[in-house]
Amino acid sequence: MVDARGYACPMPVIMVQKEVKKTNPQTLEVLVDNACSMENVTRFGRSQGYAVTVELQNSDYKLTLTK
Repeated sequence: MVDARGYACPMPVIMVQKEVKKTNPQTLEVLVDNACSMENVTRFGRSQGYAVTVELQNSDYKLTLTK
């Protein structure tokens, strides 16, 4: 789980990038709190071969990256 709430771009993408590099997860959940971060993390996930689903939870976005 990467909790990137409170961070402005590009930090959420960098945080996800580090986690993917470090653990190469089959599934990774990411929390962000703005649409820009949601779009950029989605774009990054897809570029790395992940399917990305987005779920709105109150004012946060929960992204699930799955290989």
